[in-house]
Amino acid sequence: MKKSEIPQHIVSTAMSLAVEQGWGTLSLAEIAEASKVSLSELHQIFPSKNSILCFISEQADQGVLGEYDNDSLNQPAKDRLFEICMNRFDALAAYKEGIKAVVKDSRRDPVSALLFFCNLRRSMPLMLETAGISTSGIRGIIRTKVFSLAYLAALKTWLHDDSEDLSKTMAKLDKVLGRLDTIARRCSNTRARSIRKKAA
Repeated sequence: MKKSEIPQHIVSTAMSLAVEQGWGTLSLAEIAEASKVSLSELHQIFPSKNSILCFISEQADQGVLGEYDNDSLNQPAKDRLFEICMNRFDALAAYKEGIKAVVKDSRRDPVSALLFFCNLRRSMPLMLETAGISTSGIRGIIRTKVFSLAYLAALKTWLHDDSEDLSKTMAKLDKVLGRLDTIARRCSNTRARSIRKKAA
């Protein structure tokens, strides 16, 4: 195995072990043994289980950026976000069962749960900015929080969606993004009316 392939191998092994025996009680020593690398070598790459989750999140971020297309900015915001979310799910697909195990054990492993949400705090603004939606200022913070809730709702459906075309996930995502689009339009109309009144 090439040295550059070792991190990916370790992560894949860790996710497989999470499915088999749970994430909360899984140790780095067990991951090292199953990966057939020394604990010292594993620790240099991933000093904690949480760093493994960070690696997965960063891979998903790269998956989103890798599929970015400048022409997509001509599409409605809802369509852009829909495509970006599905690209992220595609990037996470190889770890789907492992992520499900991590989420399942999150109540018993609050640190991992917290880290998961911290990763979202970094990834959600990236997804919005990739869609050409600003995350600056108070409005940007609000957009990020609201979008995060929508993404989590779709993620929950994705984790249990066994269909080949992910039809359930796409239906859920379309629904939650549709709500966001409606709210955004209402806010925009309200602001426009306020500006017109001040100008009158």
